[in-house]
Amino acid sequence: MKQLLCVLALLSAVICYSQNSFKISGTVVSQDDKSPLEAATVYLERIQDSTLVTYTISDKNGYFEIQEKTYDDHLNLVISYVGLEEYKTKIDVSKSPINLGEIAMESANSLEEVVITSRAPITIKKDTLEFNVKSFKTKKDATVEDLLKELPGVEVDENGKIKVNGKEVNKILVNGKPFFGDDPTITTRNLTKEIIEKIQIVDTKTKSEAFTGEEGDNENKTINLTIKEENNKGVFGRLAAGGGTDKRYEFAGIVNVFDNDQRISVLAGGNNINSPGFSFGEIEKMFGGGSMYIRSDGSFGSNGRSFGGGEGITVSNNVGANFADKLAKGIDVSADYFLAASNSDNEIVTKRENILPDRRYFTESYVNSNSNTDNHSSNLEFDIEVDSTFLINVRPSFRILKSQTTYSRDESSLDELGALINASNSSSYVETTGRNFSNDFNVTKRFGNKGTFIKFDLNTGFNSTETDDYSNSQTMFEDDTQNIDRDQYSDGKQNFESLFARIAYRLPLIAKTLFLNFEYSTRNDTRENVRSTFDFDDAAQDYINFNEDLSTNFNYSNKRNTPSLGLSYQKEKWSLRMEAGYVFRTLESRDELRPEMSLKQNFEALELNGRFHYRFSPKSSIYSGYYLSNQPPQITQMSPFQDVSDPLNIVTGNPSLEPANRHSFYGGFNSFDFQKKTGFWGYASVNVTENQVVSRSVIDEDLVRYTTYENVDGNYRVYADASYAKSIKMDSLKTLRLRVGTNTNISRAVNFNNDQQYAAKNRAIGPNARITFTWKDIMELEPNYRVTFNKSTYNLENFDDQEFIRHDLGIRTATFLPKKFEWRNDIKYSYNPNVSSGFQKSAWFWNSTLAYSVLKDQGTVTLKVYDLLNQNTNAQRTATENYIQDRQSSVLQQYFMLSFSWKFNSLGKKGEIDDFGGF
Repeated sequence: MKQLLCVLALLSAVICYSQNSFKISGTVVSQDDKSPLEAATVYLERIQDSTLVTYTISDKNGYFEIQEKTYDDHLNLVISYVGLEEYKTKIDVSKSPINLGEIAMESANSLEEVVITSRAPITIKKDTLEFNVKSFKTKKDATVEDLLKELPGVEVDENGKIKVNGKEVNKILVNGKPFFGDDPTITTRNLTKEIIEKIQIVDTKTKSEAFTGEEGDNENKTINLTIKEENNKGVFGRLAAGGGTDKRYEFAGIVNVFDNDQRISVLAGGNNINSPGFSFGEIEKMFGGGSMYIRSDGSFGSNGRSFGGGEGITVSNNVGANFADKLAKGIDVSADYFLAASNSDNEIVTKRENILPDRRYFTESYVNSNSNTDNHSSNLEFDIEVDSTFLINVRPSFRILKSQTTYSRDESSLDELGALINASNSSSYVETTGRNFSNDFNVTKRFGNKGTFIKFDLNTGFNSTETDDYSNSQTMFEDDTQNIDRDQYSDGKQNFESLFARIAYRLPLIAKTLFLNFEYSTRNDTRENVRSTFDFDDAAQDYINFNEDLSTNFNYSNKRNTPSLGLSYQKEKWSLRMEAGYVFRTLESRDELRPEMSLKQNFEALELNGRFHYRFSPKSSIYSGYYLSNQPPQITQMSPFQDVSDPLNIVTGNPSLEPANRHSFYGGFNSFDFQKKTGFWGYASVNVTENQVVSRSVIDEDLVRYTTYENVDGNYRVYADASYAKSIKMDSLKTLRLRVGTNTNISRAVNFNNDQQYAAKNRAIGPNARITFTWKDIMELEPNYRVTFNKSTYNLENFDDQEFIRHDLGIRTATFLPKKFEWRNDIKYSYNPNVSSGFQKSAWFWNSTLAYSVLKDQGTVTLKVYDLLNQNTNAQRTATENYIQDRQSSVLQQYFMLSFSWKFNSLGKKGEIDDFGGF
């Protein structure tokens, strides 16, 4: 090993000293008026094959400077700028330093021709940053995710989350259309670099905002992948399967059929290794991640796509399809369907120290659960551009979920001396069926060329959830006469209907610059919550005795009408928008079982919204905003109904609750210097809440909690994060990327503990650093470290302040020698010294894969080792103002797996199909 390292070091030294160092500078101006050209792309190519050597962007004074090393004595220098003729000259780099002086660029005869034929690695067009894929070298068979990691200012974490200049990417399009819904990783980990021509990055906008030219979302980015024209017709995809020790397996496949404007994709997969999808030999993930859940109102929520994963051990099987086409001129359609089936087993151990003003008590719980879930989802989208001024957008979606869950829990509570106060055990079997339909209908009409438009939105939602719940529980106290035994069946039905309508009109006060915005919106949400509970009858051997105390029949409604008036100012470099609305809201609850507990409340509130964005240059900008929002109490928090479903936590609503008003301030800054290859990003926010609704509990001597709700003032949260990144090109083969950052949370929470009001302050800071060393075609090395400091203080005398620290260290490596081999390692170490005895304080976690390319690089054989050191753990410590908790659940154990993947490709020119071949 030492001999190999010596050889590599010697080879590196020889390469460095055999290269020519050079420095080139100049100033780019317009031929017409001699004004400096900011954001002109300046790049150097090899004369022999036009291979990109390096590039930069001119600053606001038109000045550029390039310092680099090369084996060549002569290079071609090319300067491009949108709308101007390309400038090209041959440079003798051996005569460094070279000052080219003032370079004047002439107007182009055809703007369209310049944009299409430009080979510039980067092009900046107003608010669009465009990368030429050919200019960025990656490994063979690189995915879009691999490519994104090479782009300046772009960061991709291990979960596939993408940030551009510090802003999160929340949407990825392919030729301007969605590809498998809203999960970006399905796109970035399945499409390969070879079929992509350009990568365009813009601020996220709705279809309507893009159509009207409005300012978009300044806090998020959208990536659009444009496919090469010659790759618009054909079939490509991958198939893979693997098996391993402990009966572990995974399989997956994706097939894409492109026929000019029409795209059809089908994917399927399954595994029992907690993977959110399949990875081709674990070199790169195949499917995206995410989870689907049901909200308390019966509607569905989604974090991406549900492909298994999460806590416990999950077996998942999935199938999906995506379709996109241009049906006629001005009519685009896209659709997708997913079926995600999973079975999850989990065991959870929890130890909690509960803090009261005058004493403490301890609880221990053991939970065992198993769930089977089938989740169907489908999305459609129609874009109908009637003419250049009239756009109709329709987006219906459907969800069906069926699940069966078996659950058991044993819990005990002890006082400070270890004496048992109460104990409980419960078991249940629940069958759930959920159905959801929603539709967004949007119409946008533009008038003239001064910026006038009118919009109409109509959004509807219908959700229904049905449950069959069989439960058995025993709650035991020191006094046996208070014990509670239950053997029950509950039939639950939840229905939710939502209607939202909005009309907006924009009147230009100054054409294309200053606008007056009129808007009126109305929302009507209705919920029906019926739960019929029956006790088991020993004589009849059936659940026939209706239990009114544990049954509910509520009808809730939330009606809101909001007229608003706004002013917006929009220029090329900056924009400002201010808006004020007045909310008229009616909350109503009808209790069909207990009519005397029905209630109706009317509320009025002012809401404000403002945001500001300024772009110093195409490379840096700042943004800020403020909004005042009104958040009513949940109707269940206001209802005087006493919920006794949990014998250890009796909950009663408070009809006197007031709505909460939340003041939110935020601001951010981002900058990337293409000449110095440095970037800095920062973000800060302050949230202050008046009339925050919090729970107020009293705990008796048997540790039974009686909970209601109150309004409090004095809650706030301050958040800030910042990061700095720099890329250093050591030579033509080796690159070093440095990234340091930190995030800070400061909060104050006013709450109640055993009926005593108190304030808790929490401070957390998490500095982190990451270094990425890349030696082209040889190796990659990426160490990273994060330390988290957390401190909580309380203004109650008997509350002890809490301090915690956690260390996380990681290193990722990749070796590409010998040829056709790829060896990757992912090593993580975590140390949490504050967890309770009986929980693992530290652990090493090491995954390793070795891949070998076969069949002319169309196939890959991979050996994967999961948890090489067999130390996987997920012990967590959580500290709040009311308790300190340690928790640990089931984790996947060590396994070895051998897998094989095969890729195919018949993509050809538009209208043609080639023979199958490799990527």
